[in-house]
Amino acid sequence: MGSQTHWEKIYTEKDPNAVSWYRPHLETSLALIEKASASISASIIDVGGGESTLVDDLLARGYENITVLDISQTAIDANKKRLGKASERVHWLVADITTIDLEPSAYDVWHDRAVFHFLTSPSDRLAYVRQVTRAMKPGGNVIVSTFGSEGPTKCSGLEVVRYDADSLHQEFGVRFRLVDSCKELHQTPFGTVQQFLYCLCRIE
Repeated sequence: MGSQTHWEKIYTEKDPNAVSWYRPHLETSLALIEKASASISASIIDVGGGESTLVDDLLARGYENITVLDISQTAIDANKKRLGKASERVHWLVADITTIDLEPSAYDVWHDRAVFHFLTSPSDRLAYVRQVTRAMKPGGNVIVSTFGSEGPTKCSGLEVVRYDADSLHQEFGVRFRLVDSCKELHQTPFGTVQQFLYCLCRIE
């Protein structure tokens, strides 16, 4: 099963609050985005936005230049339906982040909660980092969240790669300066706890 088919199946068969990564609000992500963005006019891309409410909360805070990318059309459609008229204020992309042709030097802030850890192939991780390097403005900030070193080894039936701050930063290379990192114990809708790692890097 290809990646797109897999995620279409997940988002078609499960309610938004019936997936392990669901949170009503992504508080850690929001705090890091506010730290990383100079103003509400900052150009933000949320990679793997799925059916997350992050876009709702960014709009509520007045952010004016938001892009949401996900591999699943079903997830994007659900987000648009939930937002209603407000969805017209968001740029939507349905694509695989490792292969899409993103606009060069387009974004001030890159946010990814729980996509990168699904990239178990070194070639996919390299393609992802090349996308970030190409699509970010000089001095832009990159927020990537993965399962931490004590997090799960699988998610949604797929193998994942777990990281600590040093190993995640190493995947991105010398052009990225590690500004901040933190861990979060995420309680799933099923009552289990997952360790997430967040890293904030600045691209030089």
